[in-house]
Amino acid sequence: MKKAAVTLLQFVLFLLVFVIGSFAHPLNLQWGLTVTTPAVTRYFVVDGLVLMFILYALILVIEALTKRLRSYAPWTTFALILATVLGLMIKIGFVTRSAY
Repeated sequence: MKKAAVTLLQFVLFLLVFVIGSFAHPLNLQWGLTVTTPAVTRYFVVDGLVLMFILYALILVIEALTKRLRSYAPWTTFALILATVLGLMIKIGFVTRSAY
């Protein structure tokens, strides 16, 4: 039960970091995806994903230092994958900019 609660909290934390990183845009990283018309361009802001993976690495280092890497690392990875899939499904980080 404890692992399920920790996994749920990590999922929420990863998703929150993904959202905040995508909207705050602290690293100014973006990929131009498509140009639908000459006046409209779609971008993907990568900052949220980068910050989420940095947080994942930090959590794994903490788990390794507390000697809980073997029991908690798969659950942390599951929370990261779930947050990434859900965030991309609801299109967090995708921005449409128009010249108008």
